[in-house]
Amino acid sequence: MAANLDYEQAGELKFGQVGIANLRIRTLDPARLAAEMAERVQRAPKLFERAAVVVDFGGLSQCPGPAETRALLEALRGAGVLPVALAYGTSAIEALSREVGLPLLAKFRASYEREGEAAPAPTPAARAPEPAPAPTPAAPTPRAEPGLVHLHPVRSGQQVYAQERDLTVCATVGAGAEVIADGSIHVYGALRGRALAGAAGMATARIFCREFHAELVAVAGHYKVLEEIPKALLGKPVQIWLEHDKLRIEQLD
Repeated sequence: MAANLDYEQAGELKFGQVGIANLRIRTLDPARLAAEMAERVQRAPKLFERAAVVVDFGGLSQCPGPAETRALLEALRGAGVLPVALAYGTSAIEALSREVGLPLLAKFRASYEREGEAAPAPTPAARAPEPAPAPTPAAPTPRAEPGLVHLHPVRSGQQVYAQERDLTVCATVGAGAEVIADGSIHVYGALRGRALAGAAGMATARIFCREFHAELVAVAGHYKVLEEIPKALLGKPVQIWLEHDKLRIEQLD
């Protein structure tokens, strides 16, 4: 008799959106990268100590070898974070992930780099002309996805994700909570947890909140932690945006 997998399972498997830091490697220097990561951990231990990190080699001209990658992973672990995956990019990185025993995650790459690989244009085979197809009615124009409105407080340990749209939270975002949107984020209450706008790479996304106490804010991957934010902005209504790849935070009038 086949086992009933829906009855008293020992482990319930679910898939969902999770907030994981993405470390894009620009210079393959394990000692230097470990020192930078150790400084982040020391500056904001509640956010970065034992944090899950995806290692992204898309900033390098070529894929590193297994030995170099293992040295980097060990250096990052020594700095206080936990590398959990490689970011998908090329077939070479896919092979590397098998060599070092880490999975691939694709969600952090807005566009996959193929190292110059391009699919050749297909050569059409000679054949007799076909009769023109009958005209079909035009498909209706798809409606834009409305923004996600969350009416209740987002409590510690909770996460709210607005995929391919803006997020509006009509209450507080507690310490240890996380709000993520591929578009902009509006918080009509205190923002004490983490807010990540432009999660899919939209650099024009913004974050607005009425009372600013955020542990971390990010727009299109550019982030600041609470320790880096002027104390004069704490408790104030602010807006956060990217300007020339730098995160700006200013008080709203």
